[in-house]
Amino acid sequence: MFDHLTDRLSRTLRNISGRGRLTEANIKDTVREIRMALLEADVALPVIRDFISRVKENALGQAVNKRFTPGQGFVKIVRAELVKALGEANNALNLVGVPPPAVVMLAGLPGVGKTTSVGKLGNYLREQQKKQVLVVSADVYRPAAIKQLETLAHKVGVDFFSSDDIAQTPLDIVHLALNQAKRLFYDVLLVDTAGCLPVDETMMAEIIAIHADIQPIETIFVVDAMTGQDAAHTAQNFNQTLPLTGVILTKVDGDARGGAALSIRHITGKQIKFMGVGEKMDALEPFYPNRLAGQILGMGDVLSIIEDLEREIKREQANKLTNQLNKGDSFDLTDLLVQIKHLRNMGGIASLMSKLPGFCQLPAQVQSQMDDKVILHMEALINSMTAKERVCPEIINSSRKLRIAAGSGMQVNDVNRLLKQLDIISTMKKGGIANIMRQMKERV
Repeated sequence: MFDHLTDRLSRTLRNISGRGRLTEANIKDTVREIRMALLEADVALPVIRDFISRVKENALGQAVNKRFTPGQGFVKIVRAELVKALGEANNALNLVGVPPPAVVMLAGLPGVGKTTSVGKLGNYLREQQKKQVLVVSADVYRPAAIKQLETLAHKVGVDFFSSDDIAQTPLDIVHLALNQAKRLFYDVLLVDTAGCLPVDETMMAEIIAIHADIQPIETIFVVDAMTGQDAAHTAQNFNQTLPLTGVILTKVDGDARGGAALSIRHITGKQIKFMGVGEKMDALEPFYPNRLAGQILGMGDVLSIIEDLEREIKREQANKLTNQLNKGDSFDLTDLLVQIKHLRNMGGIASLMSKLPGFCQLPAQVQSQMDDKVILHMEALINSMTAKERVCPEIINSSRKLRIAAGSGMQVNDVNRLLKQLDIISTMKKGGIANIMRQMKERV
């Protein structure tokens, strides 16, 4: 995510962070590099001009702080201005105090992932905010659009409002869905609208009519992050007709540039509320500008890692594992297999490592080795073992190693490596996972 921008900016700021003295010349050189990095990231020109102007103004007028070198102070300024450009505070959906049903309407161009975002948002509201959610599709034009949303709703465990796309108009469908949401006391009604262009007067008139009828508390514009600054201009055009309250950026995991994320807030004045970071239904993250700024500058996002862990590992499973390690109970290969599956559900090693501070500073050759092949090989080896071997790995002798290697398509050396890794992991019982997690939070 934003790989090119992260690499360029982190490299530029590393060159100045150790400077004991800032001069007009090295500030000028660094600012020029930052400007080039933002241009290559397809950030809108007005955003770049404003960003660079504020960085230069603050750098020249910064007070002396003995805790930082001048170079470190400059990096701190760049990070602070980057957070401002991204939108400062996170204003993801907060439904506290909103009388049910809270109506949330999603709009956008065709093909940007609107329907998928409705499914992901429904999953987020059900799992993270414990809301009863009803979803409805007003897209009677795209073939199988209604069926797609119905399938996604069943997949994530939220309710779907059935309609007749032939006999009913989009306005009729949404009106009836709202009545049902009120009658059955749903907390939230998510409305998926048909994709349309701002120049399509007929379709825009339809969406405006739907908006006027249901009076949503949130009107969210869904946009493809990979379209760069065009995404921001499209959102601006929509906002002139439809009163948008926020944005969902989709396909962020495939966006190496970051132009959309850095341009939308400045051009539209609307907060990015969520980011789609993968194909799975749980791959929707609230947008935290301060965390994303840290990632872009190569400073990592440890808080997101901790939240991913807390979501993925069920409380009772986490407590069981913590007790095992703290009490000195054995940590066997069956336990390791469970943790491997959790890691895969969190997006795998690559996703996890990208959020660690300093990862982007590692050589490209090292970064390329941090892929999911490692955990896939470990999983294959463990699956080739008997139940007794998983619980008592000390019984795995030479002949057993040959059998396990052959069954997994691996080598005996791979079996030895896995057993050695298990020994290393088992040493964690001296400190316990609870202590490790506490230390991580204290350092953030």
